Amino acid sequence: MSIVIIGGNERMKRQYEQICEDFGHTAKVYPKEKGAIKKKIGRPDLLICFTTTVSHKMVNVAKQESKRSGFPIEHCHSSSGTALAEILRKKV
Repeated sequence: MSIVIIGGNERMKRQYEQICEDFGHTAKVYPKEKGAIKKKIGRPDLLICFTTTVSHKMVNVAKQESKRSGFPIEHCHSSSGTALAEILRKKV
């Protein structure tokens, strides 16, 4: 399963990827917007949005792409590794 994570802590980028690997998924992590995030999202199986650490613009782009492409989006207020693991437990 492919997962895209937007927001979160830049220093935890590798930990987010490792948590997803532990669940058997591949992950792309974009803690900040560098360039057009719309083109980078693609068509993942799940998009996770850490809402407290991401701009409104990125959230809106993620919602638009989710509606357009039909992939699920999960919002989470905490950007901790435990919160990510809990989302993955619920979705799998």
